[in-house]
Amino acid sequence: MRAEIVAVGTELLLGQIANTNARELSERLAETGLDVLHHQVVGDNVERIAEAVELATGRADVVVLTGGLGPTGDDVTREGLARAFGVELERRPEIEDFLRERFRSFERDMPESNLRQAQVPVGARYVLPERGTAPGLVLERDGGVVYAVPGVPAEMREMLEGTILPQLRQRAGESTIASRVIKTAGMAEAQVAELLDDLFEGSDNPTVAYLAGSGEVRVRLTAKAASLSQAMDLVAPVEEEVRARLGRAVYGSDDDLLEEVIGRMLQDRGWRVACAESLTGGALGARLTEIPGASLWFAGSAVCYTNEAKRQVLGVPEAILEGPGAVSEECARAMAEGARLLYGAEVGVALTGVAGPEEQERRPPGTVWVAVLGGGGEELRKVVAPGDRQGVRRWAVQSGLILLRKRLLEA
Repeated sequence: MRAEIVAVGTELLLGQIANTNARELSERLAETGLDVLHHQVVGDNVERIAEAVELATGRADVVVLTGGLGPTGDDVTREGLARAFGVELERRPEIEDFLRERFRSFERDMPESNLRQAQVPVGARYVLPERGTAPGLVLERDGGVVYAVPGVPAEMREMLEGTILPQLRQRAGESTIASRVIKTAGMAEAQVAELLDDLFEGSDNPTVAYLAGSGEVRVRLTAKAASLSQAMDLVAPVEEEVRARLGRAVYGSDDDLLEEVIGRMLQDRGWRVACAESLTGGALGARLTEIPGASLWFAGSAVCYTNEAKRQVLGVPEAILEGPGAVSEECARAMAEGARLLYGAEVGVALTGVAGPEEQERRPPGTVWVAVLGGGGEELRKVVAPGDRQGVRRWAVQSGLILLRKRLLEA
């Protein structure tokens, strides 16, 4: 069955809140075996909600609206649904009774405006909430079904679990959609796509998709089958082929974190890593120490922002600071070696560069040098990081982790 999600709320269009309901709805509907083909976001406007519902019901078997069921004047999902279905709203006395009792249980007086929530499009079924005051709605037409649920995440989740998913499982029969995400680092998205092009073009169950961001490329394999185990059986041979083609660029899957994988590699070798950070201000060390048990393999991080600190704490020679400068291959190497000696670690990682917004040492913002020393070798790389100051810092940290993993693989 085809599904579509319509999120209602002008605040979503203005970017004032994130559309987290759509993400959760997509995930849970996919687990039930539905193909979520479209998302819409529409503001608090009766005509535009009606247009969104008409478009969605014309191309999907199941439509889920979230938001706009509250008691205020801008909560107009009920009116939009009524217009889309060509019916009037009717006030249901049993919902009025429910609302009055709900407010009595809150030991609060009920504003008269809450009675708007007792209005239901003619012919629709309603779902009384266990929490909150907004009833959900269910409307059917031409073999399809439209659900409207509150926008408050906890209230949406309640109706999703209690009403929508059980009903859809009966409609869809036994089926599920499952995914495996293969994570890579240090390989460009275009290169990944080239290596997997025939799989992308030739496979429809499972399908192959790419998601790039933050210096990583994720390959998502998605299969549909009668059960989770059968879906993963379809994924398995394609996953094996993807891993074989991408080789050492693959560092993990699903919930694996790059820093977690690095920690295991260090622990397996009985090594510790030390960091020297300039532009990142300790962010690399912070990311590594987010992993439980990091004390087994993380020695420490020296945040040396100024040239004086680089010289006094890490022992970077004055000749490097006055010659090639702080933003240079030579300085990065000296910082990494200084951190390794300072903490008595087997591996040293250094990050130095220009976070911006202004240039430094006649080098533009985004210029970053990464150095990793240890294990009988070294890795040095210049990175031109995109984005604003915070974006450059994030790229620098990610580049440090990628180069650290590369050194560990080759040690």
